[in-house]
Amino acid sequence: MSDQENNLEKKGAQVDLNKYVDGEGGIFSVRQLENIRGWNNIKYGAGLSGKNVGAKKLSMNVATIPPGGVALAHIHVDFEVMIYLLQGSVRHEYGPGCKKSVVHEAGDMIFIEPGIPHEVFNMSNTEEVKAVVARSDSSEWENIVPYDRDAVD
Repeated sequence: MSDQENNLEKKGAQVDLNKYVDGEGGIFSVRQLENIRGWNNIKYGAGLSGKNVGAKKLSMNVATIPPGGVALAHIHVDFEVMIYLLQGSVRHEYGPGCKKSVVHEAGDMIFIEPGIPHEVFNMSNTEEVKAVVARSDSSEWENIVPYDRDAVD
């Protein structure tokens, strides 16, 4: 990971997401989709969440995984995730010990149930993955915990 990417990862929680929001009276928009923050080797734009539009039950972001990147094994605690893969191809290794595997390509929609351990791999060493990620949690990634795929389940 480059110094710039490390800084992006560290700044993720410190970015003022409110400055990217336009709107009033119950209709808000974010037009800034460029990567400005990161978490678990994934880069994100400003997105919509409880952090900037007062959402109570949802968040939505554009996520980017760099070429050859891996979102390390983790679990979404008590919330659902739906993903629309815009670009690239990913392999999800999932379940106890992350022993199962499935590959998704651009155009696929993915649903991840709460509590399912999974690790996400960009299948390309030259192309980034881009996806729209919607969560039934307005705090985005605060309710995600690391998962030790080598632990005995």
